[in-house]
Amino acid sequence: MSGVIAGRHYRTGLPVEVRITDGVIAEVFTREESLLTAEWPWLAPGLVDLQVNGGWGLDLNTLPLQPETVAGLSRRLLAQGVTTYCPTLITNGAEQLAQAASVIAEAVRTQSDIAGLIAGIHLEGPFLSPEDGPRGAHPREHICPPDWEAFCRWQEAAEGLIRIITVSPEWPGAAAFISRCSDSGVRVSIGHTAASPEQIREAVAAGAVMSTHLGNGTHLTLPRHPHYLWEQLAADELFGCMIADGCHLPDSLLKVILRMKRSQAILVSDAVSLSGMPPGAYRLHIGGDVVLTAEGRLHLAGNPQLLAGSAMMLADQVAYLAEARLAPLEEAIECASVHPARLLGLEQAAGLAAGAPADLISFRLDGGAMDIQAVWKNGRLTTADKD
Repeated sequence: MSGVIAGRHYRTGLPVEVRITDGVIAEVFTREESLLTAEWPWLAPGLVDLQVNGGWGLDLNTLPLQPETVAGLSRRLLAQGVTTYCPTLITNGAEQLAQAASVIAEAVRTQSDIAGLIAGIHLEGPFLSPEDGPRGAHPREHICPPDWEAFCRWQEAAEGLIRIITVSPEWPGAAAFISRCSDSGVRVSIGHTAASPEQIREAVAAGAVMSTHLGNGTHLTLPRHPHYLWEQLAADELFGCMIADGCHLPDSLLKVILRMKRSQAILVSDAVSLSGMPPGAYRLHIGGDVVLTAEGRLHLAGNPQLLAGSAMMLADQVAYLAEARLAPLEEAIECASVHPARLLGLEQAAGLAAGAPADLISFRLDGGAMDIQAVWKNGRLTTADKD
């Protein structure tokens, strides 16, 4: 697609025209201020979400997964400004994981309009800690040590689409497994872990490059030091993913992650199927009876202190960081666009600049919220979802 898109640059605030040629940004031209340009919405790179389990009642982990579920979720995310994402499969049985991975691959292969939206599958498990706390809601019966042959079978079913795998490096042989994944081009993320600081360092040396929802999926109580959170915060090699929904992490820890990781800080929604749904009581296949509050907090019905997942989409998390003054708006946007794109080695890492894919969003700020006005994928306009 070719054409011109106008808006106010999310970093400079200046009015710009973005000229698109064949789906790629050819030029970003700064205009003079005028009464007309004063009304232009903000213009920013499209959002990149590395961890999405579902939304609007669509669940990638309710099996058997159907291609229509993948397609429907992809289109809803696009309308919300997410121009690239990683469908996330959590711990399950070997056959179940293969089935879900193959269906995502089928959706990408057969439905051209969503193929470019999916950067790859994020496999969150089953090589996680079996301990209560770090294990989170992942079913214990399917947790197991890293197994390269099993991973290869899932990668084959996924037609090579697995791009991220979350692993706990506490298992014997974890470093060798991480090294093989890294050599094959799969990004290894540390998460749901009870690993020692030494094991964290071994994982980083073996090629781990990310921390999955840092600060969540942990023991309720940790020694003051040393422990796996300090070690991951201090590891310059690791990108740090965080859930900024006002529920999963206190603002003080979000601020620490932002300051420590800087250009390697990443926002993820980790959204579950109830994201985008009205407040109320629901029943999930993992977590059982849950309650979604009007404030977006999703908790177990029997214990409001225990969260049952994330129910806030990425654009709202960007707005949360900015509204809480934890990061300027432009930095919050890059935590949800440029930074995750760079982790995956995507061309979108160039952001709003010549040579980058024309994956763009325009938005207005409405009472601290991001009101998405329009979304472009490769320069093609998509109507924003106002539901």
